Amino acid sequence: MPPSRLEESRALSARLFQVAERAKADFADVVAEVGLTPLQARTVLWLQEPSAMRSLARHLACDASNVTGLADRLEELGMVERTPGDDRRVKLLRLTPRGVKLRADLADRVAAGSTVTAKLTAAERKQLATLLDKLLA
Repeated sequence: MPPSRLEESRALSARLFQVAERAKADFADVVAEVGLTPLQARTVLWLQEPSAMRSLARHLACDASNVTGLADRLEELGMVERTPGDDRRVKLLRLTPRGVKLRADLADRVAAGSTVTAKLTAAERKQLATLLDKLLA
C-alpha cells in the first residue's frame, strides 16, 4: 500500500531538513578552518559589491544592530571596511583586498566541502536547483 499524503509529506520534509542541517554543518566546518563563524563567512561571501549595513541585515535575516558587531569583528580581522555611501548617513561595508582574497578562497572551500557538491553530479545539481526553485516560487 502506498504511503498516505501525510506520511509522504513527513518523509520528504524530514529529508529536506536533514539535507539542510548537513549543509549548515558542512558550511560551519569549512569556515571554521579559516577562523570565521558562519555568519561572518556568509557576510564575506555576500559582499561582492559594497553594501549598506541594513541590506546585509535583511540578507542575513537579523536585526541591523547585530550587523554593527559583525562589521566590527570583520573590520578587526582586516576583511571589511566601512565607507560612506551617497547619503553620508548610510555606511557601506566593502571587502578589503584581504577580504576579496578570502572570499575567493572561501567560495572554493565551501564548494569542495559541500555534501551537495560532493555527492551529486553537475546534472543532478542542476536538476536539484530547478526543483528547489519550483518549491520556493
